[in-house]
Amino acid sequence: MKESDWNDCIESSSSIKITPDKQKAKSLVKVAEGRIKYLYGQKINSENSNYIFEGLYTSINEFVHAIAFLEGYKVNNHVCLGFFIRDFLKKEELFRLFDDCRYRRNSLVYYGNDVDFQTAKQSIDRAKRLIKELKEIVEKPY
Repeated sequence: MKESDWNDCIESSSSIKITPDKQKAKSLVKVAEGRIKYLYGQKINSENSNYIFEGLYTSINEFVHAIAFLEGYKVNNHVCLGFFIRDFLKKEELFRLFDDCRYRRNSLVYYGNDVDFQTAKQSIDRAKRLIKELKEIVEKPY
């Protein structure tokens, strides 16, 4: 089944209800923040921009998984992570940023399509905006 919204993700068991897991969320956030700190310290150039973007996307995933764990969900694919943002968190703008990053990352990782330097820089800027917003969500009291 190809999911088209959060309800489809639940019905297909691509996302499942679990007991909220603060420890797992905390661990994911710690790893994401460590990677982000390292990547933000790198000077972006045409040789590393795709790798920096890919690393930021991995951290974005970890933040979203952490939020899902805090809300009591385990999400098994990137499409459903997007629907979690859009339909469960009710964050349409964040969903659009996430989905754009997901699409560009898939193009890079699964199809070997390097992104030109300017596009990679734009993707990095979008990823940074998304990270900032996700950090605010994950740091709210649960």
